[in-house]
Amino acid sequence: MEEFKINIDNIRIGKPTIVEADGSERTLYPHEARLRKLTYGAPMFISVSSHINGKTAENFETQVGILPILLKSKYCLLSKLSRDELIEKGEDPDDPGGYFIINGTERIVVKIEDLAQNTFMVESNNTGPGEYRGRIFSEHKALKIPHNVERYSDGIIYFSFTRVRKAPFAVVLKALGMINDQEIVKAIDFPEGFNEIVTNLYEASGIKTREDALDKISKLVGITQSKDIRIERAEDMLDNYYLPHLGTTESSRMKKAINTCKYIRKYLMVLKGKLKPDDKDHYMNKRLKMSSDLLGDLLRVNLKILVNDMLYNFQRIVKRGKCPSVNVIIREKLLSSRINSAMATGNWVGGRKGVSQRVQRWNYFEFLSHLQRVVSPLSATQENFEARELHSTHLGRLCPVETPEGTNIGLKKNLALLGSVSKGFSESKTIETLENLGMKRLW
Repeated sequence: MEEFKINIDNIRIGKPTIVEADGSERTLYPHEARLRKLTYGAPMFISVSSHINGKTAENFETQVGILPILLKSKYCLLSKLSRDELIEKGEDPDDPGGYFIINGTERIVVKIEDLAQNTFMVESNNTGPGEYRGRIFSEHKALKIPHNVERYSDGIIYFSFTRVRKAPFAVVLKALGMINDQEIVKAIDFPEGFNEIVTNLYEASGIKTREDALDKISKLVGITQSKDIRIERAEDMLDNYYLPHLGTTESSRMKKAINTCKYIRKYLMVLKGKLKPDDKDHYMNKRLKMSSDLLGDLLRVNLKILVNDMLYNFQRIVKRGKCPSVNVIIREKLLSSRINSAMATGNWVGGRKGVSQRVQRWNYFEFLSHLQRVVSPLSATQENFEARELHSTHLGRLCPVETPEGTNIGLKKNLALLGSVSKGFSESKTIETLENLGMKRLW
């Protein structure tokens, strides 16, 4: 039996172009896209190679779609033009850019305000079993998994994530490989909460090995197969869905265990009054998803759909007894049509609506205001009084006046006139800087 493998890598973005009816290709500028009802976008290429039993059969670069280009971005043809050259191309030299042209219509992707991902926060809990609740949204590629930490009336602190509900934290730590109770106490390192830690360790005292802990988690999920399969599935769940931002491989288990101990320490410090609960309305605990982030989410999901479509087309042709070229099974228009549809309607991945909106050009100030709009994902029908109120950390970042009346008050906001959005930093560079300052790694 032959092994057939397809590799896809090296995504490349070209320059905005248009293919005429006669097959000729030339550069496309935004002004022409507006007049001819076209999408201002650039071709996206990927390198594809097929391998049969480890030997390369095909190796080529092909176009997989048209990616909409943000005006005045580095991929836009206008970004390097002078004022006179912009006028010559039919553009307003004072136009700030920051929007897309889809089927001739100027559309903007509205910034979305969300809680900071991969940050553990402890907040007051008015509806749950305990006085406080810890939460972290672990984000890795397309995954965004909420993890909850709560202490119930029996004094046990439970973790909940994906399908796992109410897993004692001591069981989770032992499943990750931190078996020794003394090691757990040392990693949490909070003497004032020693009694709470001992209570939790006593509850899990019957678990002596990592396999016992994995079996316990599998039973909490409701897996009813043989023990070997239960352990394997629980292990897979911990690797892929428990704090995936820290890694999804076997080598990242101890890293997850140490970070879990840090979360427990913070939770106990809040319980003991040594630390104040986190204010989730503080802008330090918020992040803005810009056009690049949202378009990246859209592209990631649709690339996966394209790969599944390639697999389906390949299997269908192979069943007929043929061995097709990989180039034949790639549908170029699939990716373009799905991205254009989302950009034109505003219906985004994850069930979000109204992400893409038509640019309002009643006057120049209205246009600037629309470019700076920030939308909260909270429901407009719920009260959410604290989320709607002004916060002291909005000063200089968000406009205190510009927000609609009615149900959306405080949920739709605008960046301040001089407000700017900082970029994220590379984790590797941050770790390198800390190590130069004397930090030592625990793993």
